[in-house]
Amino acid sequence: MSDIEIRDDRAGGRLDAFAGDEVVGHIEYFVLEAPARALVPVHTIVEPAHEGKGIAGSLARELYGIAAREGIVVAPLCPYVVKWAARHPEEAPAADPELLGAAMAWLEAHPGRF
Repeated sequence: MSDIEIRDDRAGGRLDAFAGDEVVGHIEYFVLEAPARALVPVHTIVEPAHEGKGIAGSLARELYGIAAREGIVVAPLCPYVVKWAARHPEEAPAADPELLGAAMAWLEAHPGRF
């Protein structure tokens, strides 16, 4: 995985994994502002030729790392990130159910976003 670089495109709502100049995977997310600020991952995608190389896990780990550095939480709606967080509770604190509900409500209110 040393040849993978992860870049946060906050304006685009994507955390991209690059192998050289090629995007080989990404997490689509949005920033929830209320009831608390949170990063909300919605989809994790890894290109088929790059599956099984730990890219999705590296993306999830970096998303939680970004949140920790910013002093906010992750409220995962993406099934992959939910599973990853359950396997890595030391790196991925559980999100408050109220925050998850607010994230789901935001997503439902913005149907064309993802």
